[in-house]
Amino acid sequence: MHIAVFSQYHTNPDCPATSRHYALLEHIARTHRVTLITTSTWERQRLTHEFPWLPAGVEMRAADVPYENRMGVARRIVSFGQYAAYAVREGLRIKKPDVIWGISTPLTAAWAAAQVARLRRVPWVFEVQDLWPSFPIAMGAVPSKLAQRGLYALEKSLYQSARHILPLSPDMTRYVEQVGIAPKKVTTVLNGTDLDLAARATAESVWALREQHGLTGRRVLLYAGTFGRANDIPTLLEAAEQLFAQDASVCWLFMGHGYHEPLVREAAARCQGIRLVAPQPRHAVFAWFKLAEVSVASFLALPVLDANSPAKFYDSLAVGTPVIVTNKGWTRELVEKEQVGWYVPASEPVRLAQQLQMLLNNPQQLQAAGQRGRQVAVKYFDRQQIAAVVQEVLERARGL
Repeated sequence: MHIAVFSQYHTNPDCPATSRHYALLEHIARTHRVTLITTSTWERQRLTHEFPWLPAGVEMRAADVPYENRMGVARRIVSFGQYAAYAVREGLRIKKPDVIWGISTPLTAAWAAAQVARLRRVPWVFEVQDLWPSFPIAMGAVPSKLAQRGLYALEKSLYQSARHILPLSPDMTRYVEQVGIAPKKVTTVLNGTDLDLAARATAESVWALREQHGLTGRRVLLYAGTFGRANDIPTLLEAAEQLFAQDASVCWLFMGHGYHEPLVREAAARCQGIRLVAPQPRHAVFAWFKLAEVSVASFLALPVLDANSPAKFYDSLAVGTPVIVTNKGWTRELVEKEQVGWYVPASEPVRLAQQLQMLLNNPQQLQAAGQRGRQVAVKYFDRQQIAAVVQEVLERARGL
C-alpha cells in the first residue's frame, strides 16, 4: 500500500523536538510504501548526526519554507500558506497513493491533504495534534469573528471528509465527537514516547551530566520544551526564584527555546537557582529528565489547552521522573488516578513553589511516584504500540 503523509514539520532524533512521526513512519515503512510531503525547516536544526534523516523506506519531498516559534501571526500565516500550496502541488505529482495521512497542526496541512484526497479520489485520515482553530483563537491570534466562523467551518468540513480521525488525547477525542462526529470514526492515539531512547538514560549518563554541568549536590527541577506564549513561563520563573530564596540547593533547569527565551535568560542572569540549557537532541533529552527529581508540564489556564498531549509529559514518566501538570484536563486525571504526579493550577507561582518544596522534602514520595510513572509509560505510551494502531487505521481506511 502507498501512503502519502502530509506534515509541515519533519524531525528525527538528532533534532531538539519530539520526533513522534519518525518513530511511527519507521514502523509503517517496514510493510508499506511511504511518501512524506513536508518542509526542510528542522533539518537545519539537527544537533547531531546519529540517525538517518529519514527512516528506511520513506521517500521525502520537502519545501524550503521557514518556521519558528518566535514568528508573529502574519509571518506564520505566510508559512502555513506556502506549505499548503506546495503540498497540494506535490500531492498531485506523486504516484497515486492508496490512502493519505494528513497531520495538523497547522490546520492548513490537513486542508492540503483533504484537497489532494478529493482530487485523486482516495480516502484520507486526519491526525489532530492540537485543536485548531480553537487554540490560535483562544490565544487572540484570530480577532475577526468572520474569520473565526470560517475557520470553524473549515475544521468541521475536514472532520466530515476524513475517513477516520486520530486525536492525540482523550479530551481532543471528546471535542471532535461533540462537534457531531460519530465515535466509531474516531480513535485516540496518544503522543507517546520512545522507550528505546529512554533506555539510554543510564545512571552513568546522568552522573556525567551532573558532573559536567556542576550540579553535584543540587536538587534539580526541569522544564523542557518550547518557551511559547501558551506555556506560562513567567509563572515558572517566579516560582523558581521563590524556591531558591528558600533553599539554595534547588536548581531549576529551563531547556528549550521560543518566544520567552529572553525572559528566561534574564532570570538566569540574576538568580543562581535558574539555568538556561540549550536545546538537546531527542536521543539525549531523556538523561536530563532522569537527572531531575520533578519535571513540570505547564500551560496557561485556557480550556483549549487542557486537551494538550505534551511530549515532555510522556518523556518524563518514561524515565521515572514524576510530573507536575497545570492542565485541568486529562493529564490531571491521569497523574492523580495513577499517582504519577501532581496538579497545580496555572499562573499560581506561590502554590507551585510550595508544592515543589513539599515534594523535595519527601524524596520517598517522589521515588514511588516515579516508579509508577515508568510502569504507566511502558503500558500506555510506547510509540511502537501507537504506531501499530495508526497503521491499522490507515489500512482499514484503505479497505485492507
